Amino acid sequence: MADTTRTPQQTAEHVRDGMFANDNASKGLGMRIVEVGPGQATLEMRVRPDMLNGHAICHGGFMATLADSSFAFACNSYNELTVASGFSIDFIAPAREGDVLTARCFEVSKAGRTGVYDTEITNQRGERVAMFRGRSYTAKGRPAVAA
Repeated sequence: MADTTRTPQQTAEHVRDGMFANDNASKGLGMRIVEVGPGQATLEMRVRPDMLNGHAICHGGFMATLADSSFAFACNSYNELTVASGFSIDFIAPAREGDVLTARCFEVSKAGRTGVYDTEITNQRGERVAMFRGRSYTAKGRPAVAA
């Protein structure tokens, strides 16, 4: 059921606040929400020493988690409970300790209960380090966060 008491932007911000309050995974990795809007979200995360793999570069799982979190805030921004049904990620360049990674997610398609979202991850120099595509499934009639 659509939220008719708020503008689409206000709804996205309401969902951001409600979801992030309970998002221990994103908070535990030091993620910060930079921006949200209908069908879009931008998050940042600094690469810490405990995120490095055996090659002294950011473990791909942490980059996927950053993109997945951005995807979650984007696809839930309408306040309809939405979950990932799958994703793929392509790593383009390494991220190193101290890099600030930015994941910008935007809606590509939303039809019925399914959606497609693309997320670009860049470093603090604006260099692309990964591309992520998420597929979502919406449980109609259930809010992502309480009114």
